[in-house]
Order: sequence, then C-alpha cells, then structure tokens
Amino acid sequence: MKLIAPDIISTVEFNPTGELLATGDKGGRVVVFQREQESKNQPHRRGEYNVYSTFQSHEPEFDYLKSLEIEEKINKIRWLPQQNAAYFLLSTNDKTVKLWKISERDKRPEGYNLKDEEGRIRDPATITALRVPVLQPMDLMVEATPRRVFSNAHTYHINSISVSNDYETYMSTDDLRINLWNLEITNQSFNIVDIKPANMEELTEVITAAEFHPNQCNTFIYSSSKGSIRLCDMRASALCDNHSKFFEEPEDPSNRSFFSEIISSISDVKFSHSGRYLMTRDYLTVKVWDLNMESKPLETYQVHDYLRSKLCSLYENDCIFDKFECVWNGSDSVIMTGSYNNFFRMFDRNTKRDVTLEASRENSKPRAILKPRKVCVGGKRRKDEISVDSLDFSKKILHTAWHPSENIIAVAATNNLYIFQDKVN
Repeated sequence: MKLIAPDIISTVEFNPTGELLATGDKGGRVVVFQREQESKNQPHRRGEYNVYSTFQSHEPEFDYLKSLEIEEKINKIRWLPQQNAAYFLLSTNDKTVKLWKISERDKRPEGYNLKDEEGRIRDPATITALRVPVLQPMDLMVEATPRRVFSNAHTYHINSISVSNDYETYMSTDDLRINLWNLEITNQSFNIVDIKPANMEELTEVITAAEFHPNQCNTFIYSSSKGSIRLCDMRASALCDNHSKFFEEPEDPSNRSFFSEIISSISDVKFSHSGRYLMTRDYLTVKVWDLNMESKPLETYQVHDYLRSKLCSLYENDCIFDKFECVWNGSDSVIMTGSYNNFFRMFDRNTKRDVTLEASRENSKPRAILKPRKVCVGGKRRKDEISVDSLDFSKKILHTAWHPSENIIAVAATNNLYIFQDKVN
C-alpha cells in the first residue's frame, strides 16, 4: 500500500478576476490565496498572493454497500463569477461535489435582550428595558461555509466539473457519464451523456474530461481515452449520445507501438477563451484544434518527445498513466503544460517559440529569473543541459493555472505551489 502525503496539490484554479487562487490537495483541503492590493508607496510592486482562507472541503468516507473507501482528495475546483461581496466555488472528490461560500466578517452584534454578553439566557424577570443590538467592529474573519452538497449521482469517479456560462447550471463527469445540475437543486441531476455499454465487457473507452463552451451554454465537449473529442449540443436532444462534431487525428502507422493506445488517451481538454479553439493534452503532445476543422489538429506541440524511447520503463513505473493538464494564457496566444523533473513547457502560438522552465526550491528565490532548461538526447551533453537518463520522474508538474488577464502563472510541484510573473521593469 502506497502512503500518499495529504498535502500533495491535486488542483489549482484562479477565480475569474484573478484576485484569488485556490488549490485543492489529496487530504481534502482547499487553500485560497488572495492577491495583495498595490501599495501606495510602491505602486509598481504588483500584489503577492497570501493565504486568505483554508478549510477542509471533503473527508474520507466509506461506501458500505460496495465496501469501498472514498478518498477525500480534491479532483477539481471551479469558481463561480462574483455576484456580491462573497465568493463561491465548487470542489469535488471522486463522488461528491460541494458548493462553498467564502465570506468576510468584521462586525459582530452586541447588546441582546434575552441573552447576556456570554450568550447565557437571562431570567425574563430581570429584563426591564428593551435594548437595540448594535454592530461592533471585530478582527476580520474569513469564513468558508458549505452551501450545497451534490451527492449520490455518480457510480464512477468524477474527473471534472465545469460551470456553464448561464451560471445556473454545471456538469460533473465520471468515466462513463456526464450529469447536468442546477446550482440550486441538490437532489436531482440530468444525465446528458451515457457511454456505458449494456455489457461491460464491451467497454472500449472512458470519458477523461469535459468542459462547457465559454460563451454558449448549450455546447460542451468531452474527451476520451481513445484520443477523440466529441462536441455536443444540448439543443439537439436531451441525451447527447450523438455528437455534433467529432475530432480525431488518424494515427500514423509508422509510429504504431504497444503503447500507442495508452499515450493517445487525452488527459485534459480546454476551450480557448474566445471559444474558437480547443486544446487537448495527451501523454507526449499538446494539440490545438479549430472548431471548424474536425479532420486534424491545427497545431501539434511536442512536450517531451525525448520520452518516446523510454515508454517501456514509464509503463513499468506507472508514469505513462500520469494525467497532465494544459492551460491557455488570457489572450489564447501562449499555452502551458507540465512535464517531469519539475519542468513545465510554454509554447507561443504566434512565434512558434517554446521554452522549458523549472519550478524548484533552488530557483524559487523571490524575484529570481527563471533560466530556460534543455534536455539532451544521446551524443555530447553541453554543460547547461540535462540528460534524459537523469530526469526525476517522481517530480512531475500535473497542475498549472494562468491568471485570466495577466502574465501570472501558478505551478503545482507535488506539495509546493510556485507563482511566477512577468518581470516588471
């Protein structure tokens, strides 16, 4: 049995304004960071992110009917747009989605009629006058309260949640089904995709991720372990078993190997902010698709092609099943995804330049500038390069996030969160 450290980060997500950043971990905790306001005396020093609120979102459970332990690990966090002074986020483990409200309190009522200041009930005979309670200032408290619990709708593990742009509904996705929920209603959901075969022995693929279109509440996509993406339209029918578009790249027969099927499985899919493109991440590549072209991707970026010759040992140590995520920057011009050895990759879609950077303790001094890293494959190694054989596969960057409008990124390296930003002159 592998003991898993509870503080390993399992998801990272900026809120729609970028003022807050939330991380979820394997111990079921959510930590929310808030960006400092710019200070008057140093207007150029952009705000750092400091811990704002920490709360236990999920607890370990036991399903007695199936004799299964349900982990507390947070699989995904999704923020809702801010409507008032409070913030709302959805967090999910394998089985249950919760809606949390995060709010501030800096006043407390004093001067009750029926209670004394300690909260004890007063003897009615001693109450001779009516008092008007007043609000007194107190130290700022940030409270996280669960507002809704959406449970008992998934037989299999939930791998993603996505909020529709009507902000009234969201979907939760497991290996075989996608459910649509109203944020106000916890005791029922609508099943909108079901790929479970009548005979489970005929099962050939599972759903790996799903996401709503950023500005059409009727459209969503989901990706599969076979490397395909389906675009569905909820206006067409209530059960979206028939897709309206199907994106898949035919396999190059010369590259076929024992591992082809495993490495073509899509681990993450994201709409661009504009809604025109899709990005998918499989084991070795990131692909950008145009929604109007189903036959092949518009762009393909090699994340770590040097691992192609190492697939056998990656299969033996289970790394080949790692699920890397991918993110767009605010203007959809740069994409970012993680790799091994605490490396993460950025690809500029306009200039076609790419860079490998490292998130590690050594180069994480405040205001340090990250130096690009290079991996050498065979032949002579230059002094600033690292050889493929000395990469550390236990250090992997699976989860990253990009600020919605600025060049600030959050990178989770096991139990450390790194926040990098553009150098300000």
